[in-house]
Amino acid sequence: MSILELNLSSPTQKALSHTITNFYRIDSQFTQFSKDHVEVTCGAELAVLFVETLVKGKVPYSRLRKIYEVFPRIAVPEHLEDDNDMQKLSEALGAAKTRVEGCSSFVKSAIRWSIDSGADKNGSPELHNMLAQYIYSESPEPDMTKVSYHFARGINPKLFSSTLIDFMGKCYPGEDDLAIARAVLMYLSQGNLRDADYIMDEFKKKMDSEELDFSESELIQFIVYLLQTLERDALPLFRILRQSFKSSTDRDPAFNELLDEIAEKFYGVHRKNPLQGMFGDIFKMMGGDISL
Repeated sequence: MSILELNLSSPTQKALSHTITNFYRIDSQFTQFSKDHVEVTCGAELAVLFVETLVKGKVPYSRLRKIYEVFPRIAVPEHLEDDNDMQKLSEALGAAKTRVEGCSSFVKSAIRWSIDSGADKNGSPELHNMLAQYIYSESPEPDMTKVSYHFARGINPKLFSSTLIDFMGKCYPGEDDLAIARAVLMYLSQGNLRDADYIMDEFKKKMDSEELDFSESELIQFIVYLLQTLERDALPLFRILRQSFKSSTDRDPAFNELLDEIAEKFYGVHRKNPLQGMFGDIFKMMGGDISL
């Protein structure tokens, strides 16, 4: 339904239509909110209010991409020579944090709207992709848990894969195999074996092309065996794998919660203890769950 198709018979609808019409002017005004973090904050708050208004008007959520595209994308300075440069860096980092928080607030509102509009139960995959991209590209030190959370609910494993490979070239030692494992487990926790396999295949291609060896990573070994196990009805083997590689999966407490979800998705294993979901709640908070 477009704004022109709204029922304008009642005073309430007329007032709502007037409000929505005014909010559409944001397309020309929002580009002004790109100079400093104060204006970005104002723009983000206006964008969230815009979403709330359109929810009341039942306007398609697809109209929001235009707003997303004008959120600033500003590179953080890398070359520092004196104290003035350090001050500029500090200001740039603060501004980047503000931009990411503002965009996240806006897109998460849009995702909630998409759920109410009858999209996927997790919300619009396109919106999840948009948020994952922005968090990764605009955060000085991107939270890969949040990035992976949204990519795994999106529809672009190719972009997710390239993002992971880019991250592997920047991250600290020991974070690379965690990032790959997290991506695969998140896909699997959604019941998505196809895209989990795709991520692992692209990872292997990267390793082969650069002659890198991850054979010493027990966590990667576990992921390889897990993907093979989930292709067949092999719950006993799944349990054996979890026990055998427990020291590896314990490197991230959220992994065990994801594995519980995978057991439920692929083998119908239901949790008996409600406290078993505790880490999942923490994990969702870290990942920027849209319900927060």
